[in-house]
Parts: sequence; structure tokens; C-alpha cells
Amino acid sequence: MKLMAKTRNIGISAHIDSGKTTLTERILFYCDKIHKIEDVRGGGDGAKMDHMELEKEKGITITSAATTVHWGGITGEGTTFAKGIEKDTRINIIDTPGHVDFTVEVERSLRVLDGAILVLCSVAGVQSQSITVDRQMKRYKVPRLAFLNKMDRMGANAFNGRDALVEKLNHNAVLMQIPIGAEDGFEGIVDLVTKKAYYFDGDNGENVRIEECPAELVEQMDEYRAEMIDKVAEYDDAVMEKYLEGEEPTEEELHHCIKTGVNSLALTPVFMGSAFKNKAVQVLMEAVARYLPSPLECAKPTAVDSDTNQSIVLEPVKDKGLVCMAFKITEEQFGQLTYTRIYRGILNKGDTVYNSRTNKKVRIGRMVRMNSNDRENIDQAYAGDIIAMVGIDCASGDTFVGDDNDLNLSLEGIHVPIPVIELSIDCKDKNDQAKLSKALSRFVKEDPTFHVFTDDESGETRIAGMGELHLEIYVERIKREYNANVQVGAPQVNYRETIRQETKYDYTHKKQTGGSGQFGQVVGVLRPLLDDEKDSEDQIFKFTNQIKGGSIPSEFIGACEKGFQDVMDKGPLAAFPLINCEVFLQDGKHHDVDSSDMAFRIASRQAMRQAVNNADPVLLEPIMHVEVTTPDEYQGTIIGDISSRRGMIQGSETDPNGEVIVNAEVPLAEMFGYSSNLRSFSAGKATYTMEFSKYHDCPSNIQEKVMAERKEKLAND
Repeated sequence: MKLMAKTRNIGISAHIDSGKTTLTERILFYCDKIHKIEDVRGGGDGAKMDHMELEKEKGITITSAATTVHWGGITGEGTTFAKGIEKDTRINIIDTPGHVDFTVEVERSLRVLDGAILVLCSVAGVQSQSITVDRQMKRYKVPRLAFLNKMDRMGANAFNGRDALVEKLNHNAVLMQIPIGAEDGFEGIVDLVTKKAYYFDGDNGENVRIEECPAELVEQMDEYRAEMIDKVAEYDDAVMEKYLEGEEPTEEELHHCIKTGVNSLALTPVFMGSAFKNKAVQVLMEAVARYLPSPLECAKPTAVDSDTNQSIVLEPVKDKGLVCMAFKITEEQFGQLTYTRIYRGILNKGDTVYNSRTNKKVRIGRMVRMNSNDRENIDQAYAGDIIAMVGIDCASGDTFVGDDNDLNLSLEGIHVPIPVIELSIDCKDKNDQAKLSKALSRFVKEDPTFHVFTDDESGETRIAGMGELHLEIYVERIKREYNANVQVGAPQVNYRETIRQETKYDYTHKKQTGGSGQFGQVVGVLRPLLDDEKDSEDQIFKFTNQIKGGSIPSEFIGACEKGFQDVMDKGPLAAFPLINCEVFLQDGKHHDVDSSDMAFRIASRQAMRQAVNNADPVLLEPIMHVEVTTPDEYQGTIIGDISSRRGMIQGSETDPNGEVIVNAEVPLAEMFGYSSNLRSFSAGKATYTMEFSKYHDCPSNIQEKVMAERKEKLAND
């Protein structure tokens, strides 16, 4: 329990290029995990956490990486951070990608973490992917600290960053520090709890010098400190009462209030610094150890008992049966590496555990603690640990238990976004075909957002994913890691179909072939499923049984539901999947001899087809949220180009550097090849990010064009 109390499981998440990996590199250095700092870009071996060659080449994080560090605190008579001291807090860190195409890496990491650092660029503030990451943190109820990075950059402003957290993300964001200097004059920070100034000396900022607050900043410090106390005191009634009576809370009381606010998800403390210039990272680590929860303090996870459908709270204790979750898998030379979070019990090398999804038992041959791509063999792991099992065959999201009496337990799964873009992929050489098949099989297993399927009409192999970069990376990995010469076809948009009006259905399936026949009648209503009526964020079909009086026996209701759902695979307009349909089964008839599951499934299938045709079906296209950052002189050209792509400009703003940020919603079909076009008419100075926003009705001319192309394709195939 003592070890668990000193454990922190945290993620580092942010918009692309906010400095997550650079921050993690400094944390590794200050915790003696590495002895030389490498940069994300600029030669050398590259940052420790970006171990893939493609990550080093592109300067971005593609896959999340885990490591464990030990933090001993800032010590040394209040003046120096001393290396080699007794290590107090064990921190398991997962560095996640910032690019939206790899968002599932963030999803599955946050699913198993107890806390997070939300990194923001202090120049740009809250950006598009910051909003997505924040939404993911809220989905999994992860307490977080905010870190305003890049305080050394021109235009950096910590106060604007705090305001953006409040205005754009609705956080109760409170500054814990104020900066000493700004931009290239940024020297350190003043801590508002201790009222001390922190400076970072030495070649790598390893020597922390603590002094009194500079005289010229005392007035500003007092102002923001009073604001901080006013906001954090409300998390402890005794401290609030003391404060209202004019008595100043002690440092320990303030720490207690801040921790309570963070763990209740009601408070976001805001820290600042420059990871690249080695400033203020150690103070952030102090905050991680002090404010983010241990496995004992965080919200207790729950498992579902499949027999009773009840939720079981999992206490993070060692003396109860093992329950753990495989949240990420990667295929390696010597077998599968399964990243695992242990929620309850103890896992020993050599133990036999059970997969509650497959009901199969497996033996744990080897366990490791990860440091990016390096690994340290371990013999035992406890509740609260994040480790990796070697050579275990399972799927991402599987639950493992230590006793077959717990085989009915399963942990809540991971939210997986739906793919929005697809490519055809093929090899001419038979040897390459085998390599391609092996590569695709591996990547599908590793990445739930990467899909592979065979087009029914053309027989083509297709890959689907979250964006052009997502698929481009996998194609490049197939070429490099499997030495397969592959060709890819033009990108295809994953259109959808839906209905726009309510309609009734009444269908009778009757067939007599001698002996017992087939009979089933279904009567009810089909209507559009609205977003606020969905049981879950990604629900696309809802079935409601309103049968009374046994007109359709209960044993046939499941067959009816399957029959209705069968039709969701292919819509009537262009054979794209149907979404957002709600079916009410209200009445029907059955025959004592001729009715069967098959009869009612066929009846429901035919009823659904007729109803969809009568319910004003429409074609939907994926709309992407696009954020373009550009120098001011290219703004007009970029807005004009977006408009020519059927884009809707949502607004634009100018950041402190004078660059313009243009926000727009653009159909995915119009965005292919946009990156090269943007580079050409901005002299390579503009950048953009794109993520799926919603499905929206196609304009009639586009719908007709898509339907005609689809019809021609199906005819040719």
C-alpha cells in the first residue's frame, strides 16, 4: 500500500507540436533515466520516447510510448536540485501523439491513467486538438494539470493561456505561478503558494536556485496569489472559513485544497515553463507528485459482471483476485508485447491467468517494465502498475483475471472512433502479397482505428483509417518493415446514408413449401435517431420492443432485431452503411407451427427495406474540422481556396506572432491533396490540422454524382 500511495500513472497529451515529447525528454533527464538530452528534431539519436524511424524523420509522435521514472523532489537547503537522492515517487508516464490521425493512442492511454498533464503552447493557447484531448480526458474522468509550454517564444503569454482554458474549454483554471520575464527574457517562475522565485541554472537547467520574489514582481504576485487562494479555498470548508475571517491559509492547507480540487475534476492548476530551454520542468514534477492522485486516491474503476449485468467496484488491493486490462498491443520480433494496467491483485511471472473474453487460460512467461523501446525484466507487478506482458496472444481491450471464478468480469472498453477515409492497396508480386497480408494482419490487431476489408463487388483489398497521414504512415511501414512493394489506389470517402422522416411499416412473410412453412408479420415505426436520444456517443441503430400481449412471442424478438439491423449494412441510395435509425416494433402475428427465428428475421429485413425507402433517405458525407495556421499575407488565398472546396469558414483569429488561424468545416471529399496545395501557395509557411467533425447531408448535385459513380463502379465490377 505504501508503494501504491507513492505511484502516479499519468499521460502527457496536447495539440500537435506543443512540446509533449520534449517535456517527457526533460523529465527523463531530471529523473536520471537518461544522461543526455536529445531533441525531437535536429539530428542525433532523437528523443527517447520517439523510437520509430518514421517518428525521428517526421519529428512527430506516431505511437504512444510508456516509461517509468522516480522523482525525489527539489532539495538541497532550498537552493539546489540534487541528483542521486532517495527516490520518493514512482511515476509511470505515457507520452501520446498530438496528431488527430493517431487519436486512438490517446484514447486507450487515458482509459488506463489516473491523471494527466495537458500541455498547451503559451503562444497559440488552446488549439483544435487541445479541445479533442480535453474531451477525451473528460470522457474518462481524468484529473489534469495544465502546463503552458514554450514560454521562451515570441508572443508567449501565460495569462492569455489561462484565459483560453477558461473560455474555450470551460475549465476552472487557476494560475499557480507567474513568469519572471517573457519571451527570450524568460528566466523562471514565481510560485504563488510558497511566494518563492525559481531559477534554473546549469547547461541543462538541472540546478534549481530558489530565491525571494523579485521586488518588481511582488505586487503582481500578491494580486494573483489572492486570486488563487480565493478559488482554491472553496475546496475545504475549514480553510474557506479561516480565509473569510482574514487569516491566511498555510502552505500545507493550500496544497490540500488544490489536490482536492484537482481530484474532484473541478480545478485545473496552471503551471508554465519552457521544456526546450530546460526551465520549470522540475516544479511541474513536484506538482504531479503532490496533486495528481495515486491508484489509491483516484476514482475506483468498475468491471461489469456479465451474469448479473451489475458493476463491481475494483479496490486497488493486493489480497484479492487479479483483474487487469490489456490496453495496447504491438507485434515484435519475439512475439506480442501487451501493455497492461493492473487494477486489482498481484501478477507474478509464471502465473496462469484467464482471458475473460475468450475464456482461455494463458501462462505469463515474461513481464517487463517499459522505458520507451527499452525494457527491464520484472518478476512481479501489483495493483496500480502499468507493465507489459511478452508473448501473450490477446486483443486490445481484453480483461485478464487470476481466477476462473472471475471469468464473468470485464472492464469497460475503449472508445474507438470510426474511420473516415480508405485506400485500395495491392501487390503484383506473390511474395509481396504474403508480406502485405502479414503486415495488415499485424496492424489491424495493434490499431482499432485501422480497418482492412475486401470490397464485395471489386474484390479489392482496402484499408481505412482516420486520415491521409494515418494511412500514409502504415503504407510506409509496410514498405520499410516488411520490404513489400505495394501500390495504393485513390482515396475513397466513407459516405453514409440515413433517413429524414418517420414512416410506418407492416410486412408479412409467408412461404409454404410443403410441411411446415414460414410465417411472421411485423408492424411498427421507423424514424430518425437524433443525437440527444442516443444511448452512447457512437450509437447508430436503436431497437425498441413495444410488443404487448404476446402477438410476437418473446423468443422471436431477438430475431426481429437482427433482421432490422441486417439492412443497416447497405442503404438504398448507393449501398453505403445506414446510420441513425430507430425502429419500434409495435405489433405482429405469429403461427404456432410455421413461425421461426428465420421467418421473423426475413420479415423484419423486408419491412426495414421498404420502410427506409419510404422515409426520405439521404446521402451523408463526412465533414472535417480544419484549422489552418498561416502568415497574414496568405489569409485571403487560403480562405478563398477553402470556400472553393465547399468549406464553411467558422472564424479566424490572429495569434501573438501575427499568424492567422482559420477555422473551417470542409467535406472530406474536397480535402484530398490539400497538404501539397497549401504548401505551394503559402511557400511552405502554412500548416493545418484536420479531424472528423460530423456527417452532413450531401448537396443534391453531389449526391447524384456519388450515386452515379457508385452505380457505374458496381456495374463494372
